[in-house]
Amino acid sequence: MQRRSTTPFLLALCACLLPALLSAQQFRALLVTETAGWHHGSITSGIPALEKLAERHQFAIDRQQHALPISDASLEKYDVIIMLNTTGDLFNDEEQAAFERFIQSGKGWVGIHSASDTEYDWAWYTQLVGHMFNVHPHNQTAMLQVRDGNFPGLERWPERMLWTDEWYDFQDATVDDLNYILTVDETTYDATADWGAKKTDGMGELHPIAWYHDFDGGRAFYTALGHIDQTFEDAFFLEHLYGGIYWAATGKGLPTKK
Repeated sequence: MQRRSTTPFLLALCACLLPALLSAQQFRALLVTETAGWHHGSITSGIPALEKLAERHQFAIDRQQHALPISDASLEKYDVIIMLNTTGDLFNDEEQAAFERFIQSGKGWVGIHSASDTEYDWAWYTQLVGHMFNVHPHNQTAMLQVRDGNFPGLERWPERMLWTDEWYDFQDATVDDLNYILTVDETTYDATADWGAKKTDGMGELHPIAWYHDFDGGRAFYTALGHIDQTFEDAFFLEHLYGGIYWAATGKGLPTKK
């Protein structure tokens, strides 16, 4: 007796279930890792870490490839753009315009570490980021401080914690509505750096490391942490990172204003 193949049935079942499975994801993120300047080796650690975050927290993540240009159509299905250690000028005029419309439609952006070392000549982007990179001293341990423990992902952080990273010194803020959530205590490390044309003695009492703000109809979150590979294995950092992604993608997680 001939057995009937179950393959057509399984294919039909998968076709029916796939939309339901996709819709079960909380949101969809586009991950951009392109570099046109310095290439951080920690990108290699950051990609699987973000994929694990997506699996753990039930959101979808796709990696942007340079051969697939950004457009209104390609961005339509996403809720947030994550820029992981990007550098230099990445987007042409048409892509920049599509990026701006994406944020203006109420979507979100997340910048990790050298996302602030990207697109200096695109004024809108510098305002989205909030502070652009200036210079940094050598990697060292310092005291990281929580300025706002109510922001998603910082609920379980101590107020102060030893942390080893590449401590970015930033240019002046490009907007005046930034909400700072992490700072570094400059008295706990050597903040001086001399790159010839660029020098710093530090930023002073307020040296921001992570912040967020509403911008041009959408949301932007930035963290300067993420230079060192092992950072992407740190539970505190991953909570901090997911909190920023969650807020930027959904607008949820902040305490209700009274």
